[in-house]
Amino acid sequence: MKLTATIKLQPTEEQRDLLYATLERANAACNYISERAWAEQRFGRVPVHRLTYSAVRADFDLTAQLAVRCIGKVVDAYKLDKKTKRQFRKLGAVPYDSRILNFRLADSTVSIWLLGGRQTIPFVTGAHQLALLQYQRGESDLVHRKGEFYLYTTCDVPDEAPIDPEGWLGVDLGIANIATDSDGEMHQGKGVERVRYRHRRLRQRLQAAQTDSARRHLKKLAGKEQRFARDTNHRISKRIVEKAKGTTRGIALEDLTHIRERVTARKARRATLHSWSFAQLRSFIEYKAALAGVPVVAVDPRNTSRTCPACGCIDKRNRPSQSTFSCVECGCVGHADHFAAVEISRRAAVNRPIVGSTAQRYRLTSSRL
Repeated sequence: MKLTATIKLQPTEEQRDLLYATLERANAACNYISERAWAEQRFGRVPVHRLTYSAVRADFDLTAQLAVRCIGKVVDAYKLDKKTKRQFRKLGAVPYDSRILNFRLADSTVSIWLLGGRQTIPFVTGAHQLALLQYQRGESDLVHRKGEFYLYTTCDVPDEAPIDPEGWLGVDLGIANIATDSDGEMHQGKGVERVRYRHRRLRQRLQAAQTDSARRHLKKLAGKEQRFARDTNHRISKRIVEKAKGTTRGIALEDLTHIRERVTARKARRATLHSWSFAQLRSFIEYKAALAGVPVVAVDPRNTSRTCPACGCIDKRNRPSQSTFSCVECGCVGHADHFAAVEISRRAAVNRPIVGSTAQRYRLTSSRL
């Protein structure tokens, strides 16, 4: 599985100046390449290389490999849209390959080509990211962000052999709790809700102010919210995968296609629903599960929150409130999210697939609809 490790560089002041200069020079070369490609209406890798390579080497003083990487960056941009001339930011990301960038994990340094020659620059990263680097393959992107320099490095991490699950851990994604599993464990309820509510109120006040200062604060708040959501999703997905692996179970999720259109909620709750990245949480669960050898299946979510786990009764009256389930047939009472997760687990067990690649996703349909 391909994952990206994020590495923060710690250059000296002289190296920092060289990093800035290299990004500026490389992106100027990309804009030149784009101009020529657009003028000639030739966007393939070989034609663009023939058009621009010699001039890029001579006029921008780049190494052969960095010139090739700049050509590749432009060609990839035009693959997305050939109807618009591509422009590149002054400090946009620049791709490197192993011929002009090498990691030295023993002393946490990277050898990288910059204008003026090779430089050895220390880096810092977390233990998880450092472990990924032993599987580093392919390109790394040199990125400038908020005054700091980073390397985004592609790592090809081998998956564990998939287990043959003895059961399924159902996971319900919802509003009252971001995730609830079929064992009854609820992930990030009131604590996360308080932070999200505080952010939402602050965002409303800043939007109403409409001043330059408020707009700057809004931008900072957006980044803070994204980091908070990402960290929360990482922690929830890690816990779910660890539990499933520790109990030799697979993970059963709802098919999240059009989740926001399917879910009905009061106006106050809709803001909560639309502000959370359920797709990101699911992707985190899937990639962590693949690395751990835990199979993941997707089940049809229809009526999971209205189905009684005791008698199988399906009725919208079984949900008298957002969090409460009370069966109108047998009187079974419990938390609605927990019961929904139990039903998701049951559907995965009834429609158990042949377990293959852990990265494979399955779409299952319950027999009780």
